[in-house]
Amino acid sequence: MIGRDALKTLNVMTMPPRLAAALALACATLILGACGFSPLYAQPGVTSGLADIQVAAPRGRVGYLVGEALDEALATRPGAPAWRLDLDLSEQRFPRGLRVDNVATRYEYVLTAAYTLRENATDTPAKVGRVRVELTYDSADQPYASVAAQQDAQERAAAEAARRIQLELAAWFAQQDAP
Repeated sequence: MIGRDALKTLNVMTMPPRLAAALALACATLILGACGFSPLYAQPGVTSGLADIQVAAPRGRVGYLVGEALDEALATRPGAPAWRLDLDLSEQRFPRGLRVDNVATRYEYVLTAAYTLRENATDTPAKVGRVRVELTYDSADQPYASVAAQQDAQERAAAEAARRIQLELAAWFAQQDAP
């Protein structure tokens, strides 16, 4: 226990902001450690399982973007992978924010990625999932600016879909190795 005299010397109001933040972080670490918290990637088998996945992305710009983002996120290593991740992507674009002349000023872009994790040895599905990413972007009157905005939306959606798939797979691998 911390006594009253010690608390008087630890007056947080007069501490420099960095020291107060460091003290708060240290206290939070002690509290999380006491409750049994452990990071997802601390589970045995998560990192090695993710690195053993070969991504089979569909053709097209968005398929390439999602495949590259997943390869980078999973830290795929060379060699014979133990798992194959099959992806099926669908894109939708909805006009939002119509002007008086019925021209859209904003678009909603929806990317849905359905995936199946298969064991390469038996080709049996081990995990099936689906993530959906929704975002909006402005539409400019200039045609090239509008195309650039749409491509930027595709890149952001692909990165977010890859991040969500990575998290779902990491959680699945952590559950597989849990006692």
